[in-house]
Amino acid sequence: MIKNYFKTAFRNLLRRKNYTIINIAGLAAGIAICLVIFIVIRYETSFDDYHKKKDRIYRVLTEYHHADSPDIFFGKGVPSPLPAALKTNFPQAEKVAPVYSEGNDQIQVLDDSGQPVKKFKEEHGVFFTEPSLFDIFDFKWLAGSAASLKNSNSVVLTKTIAEKYFGDWQFAIGKTIKWNNREILKVNGILADVPENTDLQLKVVISFGTGYTADFAKSTNWDGTGSSYGCYVLLPANVSPSSFNTQLRAFAKKMKSPDNKDSHIIQPLSKIHYDTKTGDFSNRTISPALMRALWLIGAFILLIACVNFINLSTAQAVNRSKEIGIRKVLGSNKAGLKFQFITETFLIVFSSVMLALPLAIFTLPLIGKVLAKPLSFHRADYPAIIFFLLALTVVVTALAGFYPSIVLSRFNPINALKNKLTATRTKGISLRRGLVVFQFVIAQALIIGTLIIIKQMNYFTHQPLGFDKSAIVNIPFPGDSIGTSKLDYLRRQLAEVKSIQSISFSSNTPVEDDNDMWSTFKYNHAAKETDFYAITKFADDQYLPTYKLPLVAGRNLQPSDTAREFLVSEKLVKSLGITNPQDILNKEINLWGFINGEIVGVVKDYNDRSFRRGIDPVLITTLKRGYSQAGIKLITADVSSAMGSIEKIWNQTFPEFVFEYKFLDDKVESFYKQENQLSSLYKIFAIIAIFLSCLGLYGLASFMAVQRIKEVGIRKVLGASVGSVVYLFSKEFIILIGIAFIIASPIAWYFMHKWLQDYVYRINISWWIFVIGGIASIVIALITVSFQAIKAAITNPVKSLRTE
Repeated sequence: MIKNYFKTAFRNLLRRKNYTIINIAGLAAGIAICLVIFIVIRYETSFDDYHKKKDRIYRVLTEYHHADSPDIFFGKGVPSPLPAALKTNFPQAEKVAPVYSEGNDQIQVLDDSGQPVKKFKEEHGVFFTEPSLFDIFDFKWLAGSAASLKNSNSVVLTKTIAEKYFGDWQFAIGKTIKWNNREILKVNGILADVPENTDLQLKVVISFGTGYTADFAKSTNWDGTGSSYGCYVLLPANVSPSSFNTQLRAFAKKMKSPDNKDSHIIQPLSKIHYDTKTGDFSNRTISPALMRALWLIGAFILLIACVNFINLSTAQAVNRSKEIGIRKVLGSNKAGLKFQFITETFLIVFSSVMLALPLAIFTLPLIGKVLAKPLSFHRADYPAIIFFLLALTVVVTALAGFYPSIVLSRFNPINALKNKLTATRTKGISLRRGLVVFQFVIAQALIIGTLIIIKQMNYFTHQPLGFDKSAIVNIPFPGDSIGTSKLDYLRRQLAEVKSIQSISFSSNTPVEDDNDMWSTFKYNHAAKETDFYAITKFADDQYLPTYKLPLVAGRNLQPSDTAREFLVSEKLVKSLGITNPQDILNKEINLWGFINGEIVGVVKDYNDRSFRRGIDPVLITTLKRGYSQAGIKLITADVSSAMGSIEKIWNQTFPEFVFEYKFLDDKVESFYKQENQLSSLYKIFAIIAIFLSCLGLYGLASFMAVQRIKEVGIRKVLGASVGSVVYLFSKEFIILIGIAFIIASPIAWYFMHKWLQDYVYRINISWWIFVIGGIASIVIALITVSFQAIKAAITNPVKSLRTE
């Protein structure tokens, strides 16, 4: 019996090839997108999930309370003495591990005589930590053990890094490398490569206490923090995180200065990967909102594909009326007919799944490239993927096949055999209209959302930052005493390059997203530090001319190797309660207790971070030993020639240092990496949603053309033009798309308005965006429907009426 159901279903599908192809193509596209999104979500939710003690691992955050803002901000940086204090004062903490990683590290491989033979630049992955980190996290050792990190100047490499440095990881033990041209380190251990799905992307692990990390444990400064210095804690199962937080807050209040309202809390490991505001050491966080958006988009695209199936199935009901009437006369009951149609649906869905698999395999690397993630079908994921596809097959079969099977099985056999069923009398016509509206609500919402994201991204790109970012290249150099001693020579050499306009040495560019130093200070001989933090930058006297930062009061800094004078921003002046910038000139600032100088100028406010955040107070002073990069303004007509000359001079000046550069406008663009990814995904999904909706429209228009072929013939005999016939076919779809537009517009506005609230600087949602979205949908739909309408209109009426 079941075999007969399948055989009949297969014959029916072959008989209606166009209907079958449209349904399989639509469902395959929807299922492929769902499968790709499933793999993306599975990858993102797997981060650090493999650690055995994952439920007891936490990182310590700093809770910042700014005096001029009611908001609370969180940072991953902690005060230098905190990890040691946790070990001493919190016996309930099972393990505590400090972690320091500033990025952009220079590594030299030394030969047996101590001479450099290779040099490398590691943008991320160099960490200073203690052996306790490996008691907290599960990382596999190939050689050596965590105990080797108890000794200073000891280093552990991952297998891939060891092979990159030494050729064979088994020969790396006992070899030496040099970090940032400062510390000579001995290789005492080899780690297996850490998985991709961890936020601790270890490559080079240096023993804590080496170099300037030795000063961290001696520090008594509880008020300062740096984003490069963090701390992880392992708590026993019986210790409540909330009670630990209560004790930690009380302890922080006791240790910090009375005016400092900042505190500390712990954050579960499971939350770190989704905390885009605080960030992590790998800069690979993803927002929960984006995860939810992906799930919703996948679900809606699959629903659009199912809607196509339901519409076409119910529309085909008239063509199958005689078949159903004969089956009922010969004794078929409703249950048997329902099972027959569910079987047909299953065959279509199964074929779609088989087609979706190669589509997903082909698409996944492309989506991975857009998201900058190593997405692929791993063997370990096969059981989950098989289960997902089986569940999807059952759900889609039930969702797409249930209603059409009910409609078809309810036909009256007498009316069916007399051919009295028509498209207008068939049950489900109102539902079909509703489903077409539903499809285009989703498609138009995606189009409008995509247009708003594109407009916001254009705003990011073209909105003035308050300084010049064009044709400025930033190049890091060694920040040690040897490196800074060569800066005067470097400036003279670069000045001879005709394509260079100006040169500035500094600690940072004017805009950074997570690489600033924040400090409190004493103003005008005050006894207490300020109750707010200021971004502190070290820069020479060419900083303002190179970046074209305008002054609103006072003058620029004088050339100096030490800190003698200060520039402050308008925001800092306002934070001190001063309204006139002139009033702050010649007042003294004391920074960190040992740097003193007068305020000589006030810089006009500029965007010092991404547009997600507001403008913060800025403090600028000269300090040669604090410089770590050059900002070089180029003449745009000859950039490539200039870069060749700069590289040659750089390699002569710093032969032990890897030459690497980044243009400032590219750096600013990188701040919005996730927004660019979201924009690309929305474009892809909007195109797919439109394609699937139009596929359904094409199928319905084809069906209408067949059903109304005689009506069209009679109209043409009576003098109807091609245009009037096209209008006859199109008007209903235009009305339905218009209704969809009315529903989609407020939905799109609500969600996109909510998304824009994450940015301090944002666009206004203009009315014309909705108009463009609506017109685009109507034009695309008209093109889809008109093909069949024109084909029906130009058909010779004699052919369509010859049977009458």
